[in-house]
Amino acid sequence: MKRLFIVLALPAMLLACKKDNVNENVYKGSDATVYHGKAWSWVKLAENGAPQQLSLTIDDAALNTVTHGNEGPHSHENNIIVPLHDKAKQATPFEFIMLNWNPAGHEPSGIYDLPHFDIHFYTTSLSDVMAYTDQAKLNTDPAPAYLPANHVGGAPVPTMGKHWIDVTSPELGGQVPFTQTFIYGSYNGDIVFYEPMITLDFLKNTAAFERTLPVPQKFKVSGYYPTKMLVIRKSGTVNIILDGFVYRQAS
Repeated sequence: MKRLFIVLALPAMLLACKKDNVNENVYKGSDATVYHGKAWSWVKLAENGAPQQLSLTIDDAALNTVTHGNEGPHSHENNIIVPLHDKAKQATPFEFIMLNWNPAGHEPSGIYDLPHFDIHFYTTSLSDVMAYTDQAKLNTDPAPAYLPANHVGGAPVPTMGKHWIDVTSPELGGQVPFTQTFIYGSYNGDIVFYEPMITLDFLKNTAAFERTLPVPQKFKVSGYYPTKMLVIRKSGTVNIILDGFVYRQAS
């Protein structure tokens, strides 16, 4: 069972409902401590309340200190919970972000063994995720229509879920070194997280990046789902943004 460092002070939680002073349609979640820096989420809404962007923001103080004293393999103590503003939970399918720091990467060797972040945008609650321990449910796969094409499942991870990766991702074929990829996660036959996986070097040195996300044919729950991912550096921070939200009808 992994242990989570949930760094949420009461005063910060009281600010979770605070609206961004610059943009009246941007709502920021409370801060989480990441080594000697911090991370937070924000959501940008259209005038009709539909989501336009959902972001995890990490400041440079965090990016510049994450490896200190953590040069070994991934430890579940490097998992940090980043809350979403209530407006984000109302407008999108997502409930919270689990930010995982991997100082030496992880398997498979030679591909993902670079320092990187796993950024899980969960569609279920933290208490639900901590109960993802039933091996049969971890191994119960979604029906193919609820997964994007060309996705295969890896070994399931208790208190996280089963990871599904696009076998056409260029880093898997040795076409390019791993810098970023996008993964889906499941539990008991349901999609429970969307996961950008991005190297520290890419986050520190990329000014702007955009990619299209693979999307499934069907969705079990009606709502707005992202179709793009952006990485944008701005004012001493990096923003990992789910973008291009499209309304999907449950089927």
